[in-house]
Amino acid sequence: MSAHTQEPLEVERYELSAPPTYVFEMERRTFLAIFGVLGSGLLVAATQAHAQESGQAGSRSLPTDVKAWVHVGEDGRITGYTGKTEIGQNIRTSLAQAIADELHVPLDRVSLVMADTDLVPFDQGTFGSLSTPRMAPLLARAAATAREMLIDRAATRLGVPRASLACEAGQVTGGGKSVAIGDLVKGAQLTGAVPADAPLMPRSAWKARGTAAAKVDGRSYVTGAHRYTPDLTRPGMLHGRILRPKGYTGTLASLDDSAAKAMDGVTVVRDGTFAGVVGPSARVARRAAAAVKAEWTVPADLPSSVTVYDHLKATATAAAAGRGAAPTQAGDPARARAGAARTFEASYRIPYIAHVPLEPRAAVAEWTGDKLTVWTGTQRPFGVRTELATAFRMPEERVRVIVPDTGSAYGGKHTGECAVEAARLAKAVGKPVKVVYSRPEEFSYGYLRPAGVIDVAAAVDADGKLVAWEFDNWNSGGAGLPTPYDVPNVRTQFHQADSPLRQGSYRGLASAANHFAREMHMDAIARALGVDAVEYRRRHLSNDRVRAVLDAAAKAVGWPKPSVDGRGLGIACGTDKGSYIATAAEVSRTDRTLKVERLVVAYECGAIVNPDGVRNQVEGAIVQGIGGALFEAIAFANGAITNGNMASYRVPRFRDVPPIELVLLDRPDLPSVGAGETPIVCVAPAIGSAARALGAVGDAMPVRFA
Repeated sequence: MSAHTQEPLEVERYELSAPPTYVFEMERRTFLAIFGVLGSGLLVAATQAHAQESGQAGSRSLPTDVKAWVHVGEDGRITGYTGKTEIGQNIRTSLAQAIADELHVPLDRVSLVMADTDLVPFDQGTFGSLSTPRMAPLLARAAATAREMLIDRAATRLGVPRASLACEAGQVTGGGKSVAIGDLVKGAQLTGAVPADAPLMPRSAWKARGTAAAKVDGRSYVTGAHRYTPDLTRPGMLHGRILRPKGYTGTLASLDDSAAKAMDGVTVVRDGTFAGVVGPSARVARRAAAAVKAEWTVPADLPSSVTVYDHLKATATAAAAGRGAAPTQAGDPARARAGAARTFEASYRIPYIAHVPLEPRAAVAEWTGDKLTVWTGTQRPFGVRTELATAFRMPEERVRVIVPDTGSAYGGKHTGECAVEAARLAKAVGKPVKVVYSRPEEFSYGYLRPAGVIDVAAAVDADGKLVAWEFDNWNSGGAGLPTPYDVPNVRTQFHQADSPLRQGSYRGLASAANHFAREMHMDAIARALGVDAVEYRRRHLSNDRVRAVLDAAAKAVGWPKPSVDGRGLGIACGTDKGSYIATAAEVSRTDRTLKVERLVVAYECGAIVNPDGVRNQVEGAIVQGIGGALFEAIAFANGAITNGNMASYRVPRFRDVPPIELVLLDRPDLPSVGAGETPIVCVAPAIGSAARALGAVGDAMPVRFA
């Protein structure tokens, strides 16, 4: 456990390496506190912390004491502590299952304290499908260690041989005697190191894990009792709005706030590039913001959603030195292509798309003396704490970030701009302030899934066997870049470019884009050679786990089968983040409209901890993937997003979701991995492959007809 550290983040998490959104003017007393008393060490520490949070350098060791992770109460109840956030993926339940199993207590006796930076150990954030493969074993080892400590104490208290004792249902029993675990901690809480190799229960002994346990606190969500950040109130709380340009970019040139200042209870706050208003209600704050007359300077000649693809390739070429990642190469693909029987080249375009979380960005900030507390929906509470400490030039120890269970994020809530905004307004008025983004703000001032261009060049020999594969991704990212197919000569490369729109993490990162291009290209090759799409993939797959999901999906969908009633059938497979996915799609066409009639998905993520949880994660990813496959794309021109509201940005609706047949391949012999991201990656290519049979163009997302 002592060797367990937080690893650097992926290069394509652009949002974490971006410069601060605001640079506030420093108050005189703050300046003196930093430079006159504390010296420059605080700024150095803040810079190092930001680098660690951004994955740029360094790592942090996690605490080794059991009390940092698991607390056994005198009432026999168990509390686990984790920096992970609950954003709808139900890890509050699955992590509790791990603790309950290892402590041998009923699940209803376990609760979790999550994402409160004053109470839980440091955590980089909730992303990358890492909660199940990393946090669950960590908490399980802590719980197992606590169980052994309890047995040690019971042996001493009961005066019986330790080997005769067992922990079960909140009691330690043996030798005809028993003692409640709560009695064993009265006046002396458990403390001591958690061994890195603390033995865990074998999969065959799981009781809570491996079952479809009911969602912890599920009733509060169903009844509306749960309070999300936008629902929170604090004594004396006011409401804030931020002044912004009409588009996604612009520099404040002038501001006339006289009309807003004349409104009862309204305060206008301006600090450097920051400007906002505070009012007694959300309605008054909106009216005050609308009353401010602001002029903005918008750069000229900005790319549009039509020209952005040329822009990405041009800027990557112009700034090639030191950008992107070095190519990964095996063999000599250029030479292999030159001597091949046939070659296949195509360019695939990936648009920006929005996260569209049910709960928009929101924050409540409250200053108490020199301490700041912020409630906000984020995937990175400690990262947001660092942003706040940096923005206000204060030690992180004086900043507390609390994350209520949040209404979805999909990778879109890694940054703390809303928290910083609420804190700046609260500091100005001396009262708690709530800021909740409108939908247009969420579109224009959050960040988006990166757009990209992916060029693929492949070659086959006289028998149709792949002999060369070259794959270049401009801007969208390197996740899922390596091909799972057996090809002797391969070159893959990610090229970073200059994005006109703010971009960052999205569910699955770039794996969905890279799987789309790769699987559509494999489909095109198979069609051109007149070979069955499943059989062609199998010829190039030695990875048994990819083959297993491909075969399972093909069998479940009835592959191969003739086209029925004008429907097309397509399939795609792949792997990302340690799990394996294959998706088959059946689609129909009416004029230029595509309808998904059926989706069949086979998925394997090692040993399944909670079947219902995995099923919900997979189905949610599939529904979200339908949006990217069929209609989601950000439109922009002249420095503004032109479809940045729910009336014009199309997301999947109930009528768009077909029957989904899910085949879960449980592998109790393998470690569990997360299920939140990989299931999205094959939705678009499966639909695209099916649509191609009906005349669709297969070189872009969303899938379209010529």
